[in-house]
Amino acid sequence: MNESELKAIISKGEGLRIEFKECKSNLSKDIYETVCAFLNRFGGELLLGVEDNGDVVGVDEDCVQKVKNEFITAINNPQKISPTFYLSAKEVKVKDKTVIYIYVSESSQVHRCNGKIFDRNEDGDFDITDNTNLVANLYMRKQSEYYENRIFPFLTLGELRKDVIRRARKLAVVQNPGHAWGEMDDLELLKSAQLYGKDYKAGKKGFTLAAVLLFGKDSVIASILPHYKTDAVVRRVDTDRYDDRDIVNTNLIDSYDRLMAFIGKNLPDKFYIENKQRINLRDHLFREVVSNILIHREFTNHFPAKLVIENDCVVYRKQQ
Repeated sequence: MNESELKAIISKGEGLRIEFKECKSNLSKDIYETVCAFLNRFGGELLLGVEDNGDVVGVDEDCVQKVKNEFITAINNPQKISPTFYLSAKEVKVKDKTVIYIYVSESSQVHRCNGKIFDRNEDGDFDITDNTNLVANLYMRKQSEYYENRIFPFLTLGELRKDVIRRARKLAVVQNPGHAWGEMDDLELLKSAQLYGKDYKAGKKGFTLAAVLLFGKDSVIASILPHYKTDAVVRRVDTDRYDDRDIVNTNLIDSYDRLMAFIGKNLPDKFYIENKQRINLRDHLFREVVSNILIHREFTNHFPAKLVIENDCVVYRKQQ
């Protein structure tokens, strides 16, 4: 994001996907309601340091870091936004004034701000918590657009892998000491991540497909998604078949480790120095590739995702 791109956004004015907040020295109280509404609707762009009429006033220079820190801390607090959602805040200079730009993507989940559900309409944020029809429509839209939200009412906690849940809890606490997951039991953790929900059409509660994909036992995943797998192969000598192969059809967390290990085994890690430090280019590049293969795919498709390592290139297909 540069100055000209930011000016182009400001020129459009506030609307369904654009919101301005003055925030010269402090965050506006309603900023998190806007984030929640963007997450629940179609996403949007949030500009701090811009008045409602589009005039750039900027965030005070001695307050920029404080404003960014407060925003990131609150967004990662499940008491403020639930479930939490990763967002970043970028500084952009406009005529020597600092504007903080925040891009909010649409979420597959329904989010709450301070316990309330907000939706977006034109350039406003609306509390729809007590409007049963609007809340039901929001949940049904998310469930129809995001297959991973499908509810499985007969799936039990015992059919999920507790060791993988423990690992997720540990990672969250290591990255964010004091994270709420540290004090939650397994079911509370899954509910806070909206991996346990309600099907408003059938009126049934249960774990979602996302819970199965993240924490399900292999037998459960195979039963629900019999065609789900990622086929990793090496074709250097035997180009008609393969030199090495791993068919990965376990949970997404272990799948990530398996595919990264396969890449590490079959691709040399070239030596690279940046700022007097050795940089692992291979892992840096393939973290994005592997995450893309595993997450951004249609899980109901009968064709497997593929990762093919050849002599002069790496090819990956999420599905045929």
